Amino acid sequence: MKIYILTSVKHDLLDGYRFYERQMDGLGVYFLDSIFSDIESLLITAGVHSIHFGYHRLLSKRFPFAVYYRCEKRVVKIYAVLDCRKNPSWTRDKLN
Repeated sequence: MKIYILTSVKHDLLDGYRFYERQMDGLGVYFLDSIFSDIESLLITAGVHSIHFGYHRLLSKRFPFAVYYRCEKRVVKIYAVLDCRKNPSWTRDKLN
């Protein structure tokens, strides 16, 4: 199993990083470390998460963010890493 992160996810991660780094120095780095740890767990747990808006949704363990992904053959494709505090219609629009 391989994990492929789409280029557009970089913007999601940078937005989260910047938000948390403004809260406290170093928190943005901790955010990224946590999210990448969550993503890495998909090597074992891919496909077991509930489906929302047509994607599997992995909730982050430490931050109010969700990883939206699809399993395609032997590849887990990450389509978005989004803030769960946003309106669900915003999330749906981002995923479309």
